[in-house]
Amino acid sequence: MPKNNTHWWCDPSTEYAFVGFSYEVTACQTPEQLHEEFADIRNHFSSRYVRLYGACDRDGFYDDIVNAAWANDLGVHALIWFGFDGSDIWETRRDTLLAALHANPLAKFITRGVQFGSEPLYDNVLPHNVLAQQVLLAKQNLSSLNIPVTVSELAYGYQERGGAQDVLDAIDFINIHMLPFFDQNASTANNSWPLVLNDLDWFIEHGDGKKMYFDENGWPSVTSPNVQPNSPYAVSDIPNEHEYFVLLDSKCEYLKAVEGGGVGWFAHIYSDNMEPGYGIYNSSGHLKFPFHPRTHC
Repeated sequence: MPKNNTHWWCDPSTEYAFVGFSYEVTACQTPEQLHEEFADIRNHFSSRYVRLYGACDRDGFYDDIVNAAWANDLGVHALIWFGFDGSDIWETRRDTLLAALHANPLAKFITRGVQFGSEPLYDNVLPHNVLAQQVLLAKQNLSSLNIPVTVSELAYGYQERGGAQDVLDAIDFINIHMLPFFDQNASTANNSWPLVLNDLDWFIEHGDGKKMYFDENGWPSVTSPNVQPNSPYAVSDIPNEHEYFVLLDSKCEYLKAVEGGGVGWFAHIYSDNMEPGYGIYNSSGHLKFPFHPRTHC
């Protein structure tokens, strides 16, 4: 083992195109399931990263994530999850995660970054100046571990808070929610590139050249009470979910050239058991469509 992770990670400019999956942990997966699915994520799809979504409050759970990621050569975008109930449990989750990152000697070698999320600005869980302060405090806490900090958020979440430039200035890299199905101009996935560019261009304009990822990034194959379009023309079915990723894959060269070292993208989400309609796998564990996006171009 090296003494620290200063020269551990690949240059972020190599992290463009497909980089991995969003992976929800609300089910508090067993260590065995984490190992099995992380192995699939790494070996079947050549992923570099898992971006955590949701929360599991079981004692030692992040150590299970670390072990599964280490065993399968994956990095992790860890998450401080606010949830949707307006409670302050996120503070406990923050403290638990930061403590685990310091206590587990492997953690700094698999944790590519820590996110505050998901969509804390859009969900109005904290005023943007308070969120920016939380980011700065977390950066300070993790500085000895060389683990950067970000916020996982929609462009609209920043825009409706007057741009929340204090948050954009505080974060180390930008984790962007790219969900064009919800755009008021949405129709089919293969027509969504202008919608993607609209949000991406906003981050290019206001992001000060920071590295960018599309982390919560996908197109639903079904609607549900919490997944409703804002356009009467938006189509949710499996072909459109597939077409969205085909579209991103076809734009590899464009995304590679974006300032800040290119844009890496995650597929949201690994399985329909995590979020109905968004999974690459359906709820019985079968791939919904062929999925082998490029990891470089």
